[in-house]
Amino acid sequence: MAIDWYNEFVDLNYTPAKDDLVCLFSFEPAAGISTEEAVGRIASESSTGTWTTLFTMPPRMKRLQATAFDIEGNFVKIAYPLALWEEGNAVQLLSGIAGNIFGMKALSNLRLIDATLPQAYLKHFKGPHFGNNGIRKMMGIRNRPLTGAVPKPKIGFTAKEHAEVGYETWMGGFDFVKDDENLTSTSFNRFEDRVNLMARKREKAEKETGEKKSAFINITADVETMKERADLLAEYGWNYAMIDVVVAGTAGVMTMRDYCSDLNLAIHAHRAMHAAFDRNRQHGITMYFLAKIMRLVGVSQIHTGTAVGKLEGTKKESMMLADLLREQKIAADDNLCLAQDWGKIKSAFPVSSGGLHPGLVPDVLDIYGTELVLLVSGGIHGHPKGTRAGAKATMQAIEAWQDGVTLNEKAKKAKELKQALEKWGYYKPK
Repeated sequence: MAIDWYNEFVDLNYTPAKDDLVCLFSFEPAAGISTEEAVGRIASESSTGTWTTLFTMPPRMKRLQATAFDIEGNFVKIAYPLALWEEGNAVQLLSGIAGNIFGMKALSNLRLIDATLPQAYLKHFKGPHFGNNGIRKMMGIRNRPLTGAVPKPKIGFTAKEHAEVGYETWMGGFDFVKDDENLTSTSFNRFEDRVNLMARKREKAEKETGEKKSAFINITADVETMKERADLLAEYGWNYAMIDVVVAGTAGVMTMRDYCSDLNLAIHAHRAMHAAFDRNRQHGITMYFLAKIMRLVGVSQIHTGTAVGKLEGTKKESMMLADLLREQKIAADDNLCLAQDWGKIKSAFPVSSGGLHPGLVPDVLDIYGTELVLLVSGGIHGHPKGTRAGAKATMQAIEAWQDGVTLNEKAKKAKELKQALEKWGYYKPK
């Protein structure tokens, strides 16, 4: 008598249905476990299976089984019938394809690389409220990156000091001032005070520059508190809210997407904690798939790395993430990603941040082009002449790239850039 039935979840002759949701995994079987048994366990445990054969089962259950249909070395594609997934519930999807399977003893390592989301699944999601064109229209910015900076150090300033640094950032030509991931409402910098004082400085900067200015102010907390904070942002005329989307959870982001949309607020998504499950290349979930889920549930932008700054991530990965967020159709790329047609889901901006300064701006723009949010923080506040000069130097570096001239050439007539290059040159932080 058979004990388990994992082999029934493997069919190398299976052709996925149009509405199947297909996942790409990399896997490493534990000692004594065959390749076929390993992939059968993944498909079983993420769909209708269990560890043993059952006494009885309705015949229709067979139609709900996931099927491992394509094995290439340590990569497998698994097709899931659409009926397994609740309409419009990305949380339930993650419970299946990114749930218990990561803890199975039969696998030494397992990594969810990507999933193709069929149109029949996508149609139940709203995606980003504005889309990139809507964000550009809202900010009045065309033909260049959106720019922003975090006051540094990232936490420690009073609300008044934070607003003053923000004002200098805006006056240097930047569009946004950004809270960092661990600044919410601390005893020395209460959220309400920061929103109020930043709004006053924003109005002053807009009047003096004639440019639209904004901020990514961090509302991350329990959902009810996030709603209260979003209300306050709208009351003070802000057009953005920032959420630490990984720690807040997919459910929280889904709720806040609709709440913020009703207030006409875009969502800036910080990815704090992502590396806890995506940095190990053998196990966990890729940043690529995290970014896909965030576009699905409706953030307007999410951090994607720089490839040249202080954080983990290659040039190839940064370019793939940018395309995933910006493009309507994505082609499959070997075992790195699957094909995706976003249908009516709007675009989102990639955000490049982490260890940048004016000398690295051309490298980032070579990777991303101009359709991004460029965050240069320590690299403006550490400028020899201060924050305003640092922001000006960054804007000058953007102009140089757009004009097709070297930074050294541009620096001959741009003193702030010249001073930045004298300090940092083209240094890449480790």
